[in-house]
Amino acid sequence: MADTVASNVRISTSRRYKATFVNLSDGTGEAAVAKVDISTLVGAPTAVKIRKVQWSTSGMDVAILFDHTTDDRVLVLSGQGFLDFGTDGLKDPASAGATGDILFTTIGHTLNDSYSVDLDVDIT
Repeated sequence: MADTVASNVRISTSRRYKATFVNLSDGTGEAAVAKVDISTLVGAPTAVKIRKVQWSTSGMDVAILFDHTTDDRVLVLSGQGFLDFGTDGLKDPASAGATGDILFTTIGHTLNDSYSVDLDVDIT
């Protein structure tokens, strides 16, 4: 089986991408799953930066990673919250093997745990 997941893209332009990601776990969880694949974004960008994130988790945490040879963990979301990184944004550190993609990994997931994450991303 697999977790039940959905993505709802609300804005997708050459300068901005905004989407909501949800998960209802069957206990298997997610491991480094691409949620923002920059190769599919408008304008063929080379990098993105996280401007805002709002979330609600129940029973599990969500790690947000930038995809690299060894992925860079940039945030761990737990409970409920909102972060605004302003116009500077939370930038990809561009470590070795960087693709620019944003990945999610669930932590401590069990049956019927869930999350909802709103990402607001600037495209550079």
